[in-house]
Amino acid sequence: MAQSLSKLFVHIIFHIKNNSCTIRNQEKEELYAYMGSIIKDNESIPILINGVENHVHILCIMSKNIALAKLAEEIKRHSSRWVKTKDKYYSKFAWQGGYGGFSVSPSLHDKTKEYIKKQEDHHKKMSFKDEYLLFLKEYGIEYNEQYLWND
Repeated sequence: MAQSLSKLFVHIIFHIKNNSCTIRNQEKEELYAYMGSIIKDNESIPILINGVENHVHILCIMSKNIALAKLAEEIKRHSSRWVKTKDKYYSKFAWQGGYGGFSVSPSLHDKTKEYIKKQEDHHKKMSFKDEYLLFLKEYGIEYNEQYLWND
């Protein structure tokens, strides 16, 4: 085969560090747009970014030229630096050290988009911790809870 081809839909989730500085509503849209530009800068395609005050969900098509760990690191590193320039309120802002990355089949693309769109409604009924543990269970990911929430 002469060329490498791929279309990998990925759902990335990460939380703020230690709940020290939450994301305010007035900066959300601009932050998500900035994250989208970081994704594009890494040859990937942002589909939808949304979240609530303490975490973010990203649905994107990953480039065949970048590893998931590197993409998540780039999004977190650049968006954290950027948000600190927006307001003194964010001077101690940081993302958690880790992330969750979940493959999304094309048949679940629309369902995943809808889920990410409705984050505010979803989190009126379920905490981030419960949501994240559910993802880990659904994907059969083994973890040590002792290290899951430390940062």
